[in-house]
Amino acid sequence: MATRKDNPGYSVITSVRKDHETYDIFSDNLESESYEAGCFSGIVRRLHHFLKRLFKTGSSPPPTVAKKPRSRGFISSILCCFRKRNTSNNNNNNAPISCQPPVLEDNCNSRTSDKYLLPTVRHQDMNKKCIVIDLDETLVHSSFKPINNADFIVPVEIDGTVHQVYVLKRPHVDEFLQKMGELFECVLFTASLAKYADPVADLLDRWNVFRCRLFRESCVFHRGNYVKDLSRLGRDLNQVVIVDNSPASYIFHPDNAVAVTSWFDEMNDTELLDLIPFFERLARADNVYQTLKTISESPSSTTPSS
Repeated sequence: MATRKDNPGYSVITSVRKDHETYDIFSDNLESESYEAGCFSGIVRRLHHFLKRLFKTGSSPPPTVAKKPRSRGFISSILCCFRKRNTSNNNNNNAPISCQPPVLEDNCNSRTSDKYLLPTVRHQDMNKKCIVIDLDETLVHSSFKPINNADFIVPVEIDGTVHQVYVLKRPHVDEFLQKMGELFECVLFTASLAKYADPVADLLDRWNVFRCRLFRESCVFHRGNYVKDLSRLGRDLNQVVIVDNSPASYIFHPDNAVAVTSWFDEMNDTELLDLIPFFERLARADNVYQTLKTISESPSSTTPSS
């Protein structure tokens, strides 16, 4: 039987109600009082005394006191971005709970079947490849600490309290997104929670580049990381590419990945701008696998960052 140490949600009474402990307490009462052989009233008095000691009131046990949630950094539970600085390729998100089965957000609610995350390809995206783009440290950097030059300030409600999230846009992100919207069917896929990522995407994507937004619940929780399983998108994998700063995010499909360096606040960064010619070439290719392999093996070609 569980004790208070095993489950702090138990009441004090429950925590001592082991069979042997109940027997020991009751035995102590028998030994501490004079025994009245054959006297029913004596037994009743002893039982009443035992119950008073056990329940303190003689009527009902004290109410169970729920355990106050452990004061865990709420930042990492809302924004995936805070797990990535100074980490190795095998990132561990320190997630408090595993993902639920993939659930599509409201803006992606016309799926072709329940097993796919994306809806049917729109007419204007026919014959385009699908590009899956990460949010935190790929396109933006966010912090709960005030930033003087923040591009956005997004209110996020956590446990009944509204916190301000300060968001910096990566240099050239506007040009990058506009060009990706011309070349590809664009999908935002982040391991962050929708309560943070959705309003950030509203402010970031002024051109409605993203056909769909996928959040943490659409990830697969695997060995401590939120993994973006591209096989659940409902697209031919040889026509899908993922752009992400975290190798753990695309561990299931490394051959589909274009790795970018994590960005925090370097305002001279040009990586997104430098990648545009590469993606223009990739958009014209027949197969992303062959193109990514060819470019990565050719030192004279434009190559994605790694």
